Amino acid sequence: MINTDKIKNQFNSDAQAYDSKRRIFIPCFDDYYINSTKFISTVINEPKNILDLGAGTGLLTSFWYNEYPNANFVLDDISVEMLNMAKSRLNNESNFKYVTDDYTKSLPNSSFDTVISALSIHHLDDEEKQSLFNRIYDVMLDGGAFVNYDVFNADSNEMTEYYNKFWENSVLNSELSKKEIEHWKNGRKIDKECSVTEEVVMLKKAGFKDVQCIFSNLKFAVILAKKFGKTSSLDYKPYQ
Repeated sequence: MINTDKIKNQFNSDAQAYDSKRRIFIPCFDDYYINSTKFISTVINEPKNILDLGAGTGLLTSFWYNEYPNANFVLDDISVEMLNMAKSRLNNESNFKYVTDDYTKSLPNSSFDTVISALSIHHLDDEEKQSLFNRIYDVMLDGGAFVNYDVFNADSNEMTEYYNKFWENSVLNSELSKKEIEHWKNGRKIDKECSVTEEVVMLKKAGFKDVQCIFSNLKFAVILAKKFGKTSSLDYKPYQ
């Protein structure tokens, strides 16, 4: 089971330096965050209420805000320090709300037409992932979408080892200090990645019918899952 205290301590200590090294840790940064989000904006009509799970410093929300400036965003994270960084990034404007919470136990009491997450859900084991996907589906309006930007294993153990070694060598040969690399390695110890194929099965089991991997580059992938139906504005309940 997930050790939420360990994860909270890890990310509280990461908060100040988290963004500055993102492009080193994510070699495909632009395609992963920016271009994938731009593509999704051609698939999803104007969402009203977007929930960002494990929102951290608000990096993913900032890219979604560029595409959907009229949407309301709820940023949910276990780390107060991370959310403080998000408030600074997003200028604490009125269409951003912040929730310090453990999303493995509960989700904000609201209705959402879109739920997003980046580099967070891989900390959960498969049972916890399935439980979370079930709850995301339940809080989502018909016609809504869930988008997960995350790190994944390959479909075979052998190829997963190649993925991991390639990623590790990329980090080891970067400009990062030994201390930063050790910190990254310690963070990797709490990761519980599944494969894209396995996550697609989980999402379909939760009820999502249209599930697609829209971007994949070795460890990094983006999965889009849509909930069939037509969203009614009468069902919309904004987060208070």
